[in-house]
Amino acid sequence: LFTSQNLMLRALLLLSLVLSPATAFHTLRSAPQRAFGTSLKMATKLTQDELKKMVGYKAVDDHVKSGMVVGLGTGSTAYFAVERVGQKLASGELTDIVAIPTSIRTKEQAESLNIPLVTLDTHSRLDVAIDGADLVDPALNLVKGGGGALFREKIVEASADKFIVIVDQSKIVDALGPAFPLPIECLPFCIEHTMRNLEALPAMQGAKAVLRRGSSANNQVDGEEIAISDNQCYLVDMHFDEPIKDPVALADQINKVVGTVEHGLFVGMTTSVIIAGEDGITVKDA
Repeated sequence: LFTSQNLMLRALLLLSLVLSPATAFHTLRSAPQRAFGTSLKMATKLTQDELKKMVGYKAVDDHVKSGMVVGLGTGSTAYFAVERVGQKLASGELTDIVAIPTSIRTKEQAESLNIPLVTLDTHSRLDVAIDGADLVDPALNLVKGGGGALFREKIVEASADKFIVIVDQSKIVDALGPAFPLPIECLPFCIEHTMRNLEALPAMQGAKAVLRRGSSANNQVDGEEIAISDNQCYLVDMHFDEPIKDPVALADQINKVVGTVEHGLFVGMTTSVIIAGEDGITVKDA
């Protein structure tokens, strides 16, 4: 198990913890092929958390500069971008940064890292926002909101000059819909009525509305109580049996349903997507 080739690979992989993602991947890719042979892809396969860390760090290294107003996303991938901002502020590599968090969870993480925080009330325009996504289609439309923060994410990210999306390869799909339910944040008043109206939308294609229960931070049934968002709203997850044919039309139709606060379709908002896969990091621009 511990051949010279594997030991070399393990040492190189450890560089990803201390180097920027781009540098780490360049080091891996430039290692002599005769040393690694055909085992390179298997031996260097990273865990999902390691992939998330790579794209989170790269997004900050490439797009966050001193003096910026930065939107901090929510979720397991965005966590690493927030972590990287905190590291670079602590080291002095970044200065005069202020940030706007997209959830209470992200606010608490940023405060623990001594990242100065502001709100949209004082800073209505952001230089850049960085966040993950639950699904990304070929047109770079997104489904977001698996973590329950879709309203705060959208209002912050719609206010940014650049919106950088960070994902691992598993989030890339041919079409939005079946691979992950579409979250919709709704007012509690007459929620069953609102759910019926959502199901009846022509562009919803017969998707089934499911009221989220348990934790608001995921769409798994992990409790009996109705999940409550940071905005004291309910979360409805729309489950599709077939791909969404027209995300733009669906977004427009949801916006017209009285009782909805915001939906998890982020259409035409993405600047770039940074994708981590077993072959390295790739970037797709809008």
